[in-house]
Amino acid sequence: MQQRDQIFSAPLDQIGDFTFDERVAEVFPDMIKRSVPGYSNIISAIGMMTARYAQDNTQLYDLGCSLGAATMAMRRNVQASNCNIVAIDNSQAMLERCERHLSAYKSNTPVQVLCDDICAAKINNASIVVLNFTLQFIPPAKRQALLTKIYDGLVPGGILILSEKFCFSDDKINDLLINLHEDFKRANGYSELEISQKRSAIEDVMRPDSIETHLNRFKEIGFSSANSWFQCFNFGSMVAIK
Repeated sequence: MQQRDQIFSAPLDQIGDFTFDERVAEVFPDMIKRSVPGYSNIISAIGMMTARYAQDNTQLYDLGCSLGAATMAMRRNVQASNCNIVAIDNSQAMLERCERHLSAYKSNTPVQVLCDDICAAKINNASIVVLNFTLQFIPPAKRQALLTKIYDGLVPGGILILSEKFCFSDDKINDLLINLHEDFKRANGYSELEISQKRSAIEDVMRPDSIETHLNRFKEIGFSSANSWFQCFNFGSMVAIK
């Protein structure tokens, strides 16, 4: 049975930075479902794009894989032959559960699960790379280098799927989308205390970029095509093609 997210339900004397620790790993599926609008649509579409873009004899990467939802969507939908999936995260608590989830389903596509810093990990011979709500937790100064490394590791015709929380330069639109997202969380049972304490815990850890910033980076790095394909409030997903 899925455990309910109650991490911020009681008043905390001191709110530290949000971390993907054992407590978060235990309630992560519930937290994502109640906090990230459109998450299930994004996971489904990662599977659809895998069926379309995975190439024979290549690697598929899930960077910041957490419990492996995107990894499993890729594994279920890959149609190319001789593909290998590499799932990387720096949270051992997340990876232990990821491996349990993966082992519950049989597949002919092997998955290598690695505990590593994605900024240090090697990317090579990749036809698909997924960053599903991961880049926003990487220090801004390291993002360009990480995306450049991904581009260099993609084969021609390979794709990067990037899902993120976005910020917007128009203050009225930015405030509206933040408020709508908080309404979404209220509708999913989060209290005002939970919303406020989670916001305090995550504001120094998660630093979102604008859609324009992402598109400009893709262009500078050399991707031939890039655009957003999904958005719900201030959350969305983009695809860039080499």
